[in-house]
Amino acid sequence: MWYELTHHFIYDSVGLNGKLAQASHFFIYDTAKIWFLLVTIIFAVSFLRTWFNTEYVRAHLQGKSALYGHTVAALFGIITPFCSCSAIPLFLGFIQARIPLGVTFSYLISAPMNNEIAIAMLFGLFGFKVTAIYIVFGLFVAILGGFIIGKLGLEKEILMDVTPLESELHANMTKLTFQARIKEAWEYTYDIFKKIYIYVMLGVGLGAWIHGYVPTDFIATYAGEGNPFAVVIAVLMGIPMYSNAAGVMPLVEVLTNKGMLLGTALSFMMAVTALSLPEAMILKRIISLKLIAIFFAIVGSGIIAIGYLFNFLL
Repeated sequence: MWYELTHHFIYDSVGLNGKLAQASHFFIYDTAKIWFLLVTIIFAVSFLRTWFNTEYVRAHLQGKSALYGHTVAALFGIITPFCSCSAIPLFLGFIQARIPLGVTFSYLISAPMNNEIAIAMLFGLFGFKVTAIYIVFGLFVAILGGFIIGKLGLEKEILMDVTPLESELHANMTKLTFQARIKEAWEYTYDIFKKIYIYVMLGVGLGAWIHGYVPTDFIATYAGEGNPFAVVIAVLMGIPMYSNAAGVMPLVEVLTNKGMLLGTALSFMMAVTALSLPEAMILKRIISLKLIAIFFAIVGSGIIAIGYLFNFLL
């Protein structure tokens, strides 16, 4: 219904036509759809998160097996809607709590790549199947990447002093009334929406311009099925950029509509959100350049592998 209403408004009420009409229709329709999905899913996940806090997760991970720790840390990344840089404070908290290094990296990889904002937008743009495959692959990269880093014995590459905990953490769930949980979830949702709505508009705006004005053949030639190195190029192009899922996801839809294979487009998005130069600049105060390079190499390789696998499966 919203698609038809937008179409009627652009073409009949306003009287636009041609490329401008296509771009305008795309911008209005996608912006409203993405905003609705973001508010709905962020609120649902935020309500769920009112039962847990950082200390609960950190205490719960203590003493658990490596595989269990990596899995829980990666899953925890789904309910923390952070970009790669804003995930670092919690990454620091895990280190200070003496959570195994590999487990902390499973969280750091997963948080920007698998958070609910990315999931909501993927679901709205590509449906359940693509979203489910993306989540599975994203978690796999986070778990395997953290596992490899943990096995390399790189604790000596941590530059900061790790202060021992004065007392043991206890895994206590947050106690709130139902009304308090609703209020906290809504306030959090509103706060997150205020921070990202402009990125949605900018991303959709750029996507609308590409949708209306960039020839399909141009993208298909350089990043389509005919270029075997398209995924690698997309990842290398994404690393220097810095954005969150809200800003880059609308471009994925447009690029795929223009002829870019879905795996290539998703690899670009994952590189932008999970790896960035600003993230590296912050991390170099915490860990050595050697560990940063290993982190980027492992995650970048995983993203490239996922891109090719997506292209093969879909």
